Amino acid sequence: MATIRKHTARWTTKEGEVRTKVRWRAVYVDRAGEEHVKHFDRKTEGQDWIDEQTAGLVRGDWVNPELGKQTFKAYAEAWRARQVHAESTRTTFEIALNAHIYPKIGDWRIDSIRQADVQELVAKWSATAAPTTVHLRYGVLAIVMKAAAKERVLAGSPCEGTRLPRLDPKSALVPITTDVVKELSEMIYPRYKNLITVLAGTGMRRGEILGLTVDRVSTDFNTIRVDRQLRTTEPTWKPPKTPSSVRTMAVPDIVLEAIEDQKKTFGIHESGLIFTNSSGNPIGKSTLWMAWNTAAKKVKTDATPHDLRHYFASMHIRAGTSIKALQALLGHKNAAETWDTYGHLIGDEDETVRAVLQAALGGGPVLKSVPGISGDPWAAGS
Repeated sequence: MATIRKHTARWTTKEGEVRTKVRWRAVYVDRAGEEHVKHFDRKTEGQDWIDEQTAGLVRGDWVNPELGKQTFKAYAEAWRARQVHAESTRTTFEIALNAHIYPKIGDWRIDSIRQADVQELVAKWSATAAPTTVHLRYGVLAIVMKAAAKERVLAGSPCEGTRLPRLDPKSALVPITTDVVKELSEMIYPRYKNLITVLAGTGMRRGEILGLTVDRVSTDFNTIRVDRQLRTTEPTWKPPKTPSSVRTMAVPDIVLEAIEDQKKTFGIHESGLIFTNSSGNPIGKSTLWMAWNTAAKKVKTDATPHDLRHYFASMHIRAGTSIKALQALLGHKNAAETWDTYGHLIGDEDETVRAVLQAALGGGPVLKSVPGISGDPWAAGS
C-alpha cells in the first residue's frame, strides 16, 4: 500500500502574517506492516521515492531506511553478539574493529559509508602496515558489510570493488619448520645447541635469553621469569624491551631439560648466566651471529635467531592458543601487535576465519592453517 497526498503547513510570523507551504506526504507500508513516511517539495519526487521503495519490496531487495541510520559500530557490535565464534575469531574481530576500524568510521551512519571511504581507509592502512595486515583488517570490515547487506541494512556492500595492496609472498611471515629447527640445533656448535632449544621453546628475544640467569628459572613450577635482558658482556643488564615484556612463562619439560644439560655440560657464569661463550663469558651479539650463520649455511636456510620466536608463536597458534594469551607469552605491548604480526597464521578450522581470509584475498585461495609448518610440534620426545 502506498499513497501520496498534498500537505499544507500553516504558521504565523511574529508580525502576525499567516503563511503557508505546500509539501507532498509520501507513504508506503512494508511487508511487516510498518509505515514509512517522507515529505517532498514536489509531487513527482515523492512518487519516484514510492516507486523505488515498492519496487524493492516486489523484487525482494528492499532496504529498511531506518536500519541504515544506525552507526557502523552499533551494527557491528549487535552483529558480533549474534555470532557463535571460536575465541581466536572473536579476538580477531575485536582487535581489528576496536584498534583499526572503529576509530575511523565507527561513529558514521552505516548507510553513509561509500566505496570511496573504504578505499581511502585501505590507503591509510597501506601507508603504515604490511600488505598481509591490510588484507586482514579489510577482511573483517568486508565480512561485517557483507552481513549488513545480507540482512538488508544496506542495499549492497561498500567494500565491493575495493583495490587492495598486492600480496608479495615474501612479505608474509612464514615460520621455519620443526625440521629446520632440529637441523640447526644439530649443526650449530655444541655449546649453543641448548640455546636453540630454549629459544624455540620459549619465544624469548635474543637479549632476554642471553641475559637469563639460574635464579630466573623454576624447576618446581616449570616457569621462566623474564624481567631483564643482557646489556653488555661485562655483564650488565637492562629492562626488557617494554614494560609489557616483563612476564613469567610456563615452559615445557624439554626447555628445562636443555637448561639443566647446559649447566652440567658447560657450567654457568659467576653471575648466574646460563649461556656463555667458549671462554665461559657472556655471549656477545657478534659471537652468537657467527655461530648461527655457520649452522644456517650448513642447513641452507636464511633464518635468523628471531625466527625461533616466530616459530614459537606459530606452534601456539597451531595448538589453538588465543591471540591474547600469545600476547602475554611473547611480551607484546598489546594484542593488536600480536594480531598484526601473526594473524595471518590463524588456522582454518573456524568457518568465520576462513570467510575473513577469503574476503581479504578478494576471492583468491583461502590460506591454510600455518604456512611452512610440517611435522610434529617441538615437544619433549619429538
